[in-house]
Amino acid sequence: MTPMYLDHFGMSGAPFSIAPDPRYLYMSSRHREALAHLLYGVGSDDGFVVLTGEVGTGKTTVCRCLLEQLPADCELALVFNPKLSVLELLATVCEEFRIAVPEANPGVKAYVDHINAWLLVVHAKGRMAVLIIDEAQSLEAEVLEQIRLLTNLETNRRKLLRILLLGQPQLRDLLARPDMAQLAQRIVARYHLKPLSRPDMEGYVAHRLAAAGARRELFSRAALERLYRLSGGTPRLINIIADRALLGAYVERKDRVDGAMVLRAGREVVGSRPAPRSRARARAAILGLGALCGTAAVVAIHVHSDSPLPAVAAPARHAVAAPIVPAALVTPEAPLPAEHRQKDR
Repeated sequence: MTPMYLDHFGMSGAPFSIAPDPRYLYMSSRHREALAHLLYGVGSDDGFVVLTGEVGTGKTTVCRCLLEQLPADCELALVFNPKLSVLELLATVCEEFRIAVPEANPGVKAYVDHINAWLLVVHAKGRMAVLIIDEAQSLEAEVLEQIRLLTNLETNRRKLLRILLLGQPQLRDLLARPDMAQLAQRIVARYHLKPLSRPDMEGYVAHRLAAAGARRELFSRAALERLYRLSGGTPRLINIIADRALLGAYVERKDRVDGAMVLRAGREVVGSRPAPRSRARARAAILGLGALCGTAAVVAIHVHSDSPLPAVAAPARHAVAAPIVPAALVTPEAPLPAEHRQKDR
């Protein structure tokens, strides 16, 4: 739905829309750092890479950028619904990699044998296989154990399968359990994505407004300050509140959003529910409503790594040094597009 305020502010597109338009993708330094970490993990010869973050912080955003940077010799499998049994997980992996399983009702051993045989063929051709599992905090312990066993498929020199786990902070708690010790020891890198910093939020808002055609600043300094306090830097919340604030300015026939408009927009988003006792709870309340409304945004990520990371050059496909990456715009928790589900099959 096109916002009513576009003509009023001289914009040609909705600045805080969830439409997958690459013009609105904002790549901060933290985005580029996170992408470099993931590319490093994909290029390593063993273990898992774990990427965690709160709802709306953009795990899928970074993942989509990663897909655009994967080398041409990569076979890719994406699992979006991890609430699976062991057999269902193995069947899904075979479907994603297009591994033929002739048995009518194969068991775990049959699936693993076919996956192993296929991985050996892929390795012999000089290609790599990458398995990405989203919402991995929902995996059952026995399924995670089977995923760990898949990393036992290897040659004398390298693992045949690279695995990336994406999930909410509960995934960190799951991997910290004593029964997950063997898997945890195989994690070569962990990253936790955080919301935008104040400067990044200002750059994010300015970039999206400029991409929509705005020729002047539409948010006062006070408005940006309010926006950051209400959203905590979470892009999904920034989009919800900023959109409402622009609508409020349009209704009042104002040329600019001020702090009071942002405050009212935040209250409208929260609704008539009792005020949370803390700012963190207020953000959580807004985020919950935003998820129900299906509103999403692109984010910048702050990465913490458990191990030193060597410098990684920007990939050849698309330079990541520029603010905008020519990749499909991603809504943080939306499914990835079908055309990216397999590479160069």
